[in-house]
Amino acid sequence: MNNLINRYTYREEWSEEDQAYISRCLEFPSLSAHGTTAEESLVEIKTVVQFVLEDLEKNGEDVP
Repeated sequence: MNNLINRYTYREEWSEEDQAYISRCLEFPSLSAHGTTAEESLVEIKTVVQFVLEDLEKNGEDVP
């Protein structure tokens, strides 16, 4: 499953409003994660995606 998270497309950007970096996964547009650095936010979004993938698989749902 860990290799699956690297198959997705991630984007990090600075949010002036939040004063933090925000990362998103393009294949899961409703997910986002914050961090004080771009790298930290990327690690966080990958953790969130990993959780979602495990949940989808556990419930027998299709993994995009």
